[in-house]
Amino acid sequence: MITAAERKRSRVEVREYRIGDLGRAEHTVAAEKPADSMTKYVWVALRLSMGWTFFWAFVDKLFGLGFATEAGKGWIDGGSPTFGFLNFAAKGPFAELYSGMAASPVVEWMFMLGLLGIGLPLLLGIGVRIAGSIGIVMYALMYTALITPENNPFMDDHIVGMMIMAGLVLAAAGSPIGLGKLWVRTRLVKRYPILK
Repeated sequence: MITAAERKRSRVEVREYRIGDLGRAEHTVAAEKPADSMTKYVWVALRLSMGWTFFWAFVDKLFGLGFATEAGKGWIDGGSPTFGFLNFAAKGPFAELYSGMAASPVVEWMFMLGLLGIGLPLLLGIGVRIAGSIGIVMYALMYTALITPENNPFMDDHIVGMMIMAGLVLAAAGSPIGLGKLWVRTRLVKRYPILK
């Protein structure tokens, strides 16, 4: 239960004055609520979790570490990071389309660069908007490869992943705990804000 004092504390306003403006115009800025400050850390945890998921998938498929990719069958050993999924897991109306793409060098490069291009920026907190947008596209493609989900009429982890990625894009989750604050100050990002 929230007490009257806590309610009053959450409505406090901070007044900012410019030199020379005293007595004239006031600029008010609402104080950050405790819940708002904690929310950004939830988004950071989601960013780091999603980043690790994609980066780990990249590393495991590249080197065949024996987790999702068998040892000795990594991409660096001549294995295909897409063949098994596209050939055997794809089902539904697009299964034939996806199985035709299996082991295509262009598809493999795009897939691996996608995993790295999503995972690394999310871990570092730089380029979160672009990485999250690419993540939405990758999740959507994986969802269409598996239509319809086994345990639900339409909802599965790919749709949940798309929603989390959309939240990361909108929440600017790269700033706290990451290189996001430094990244947005670079000339490149100032010139092309879409790179935030």
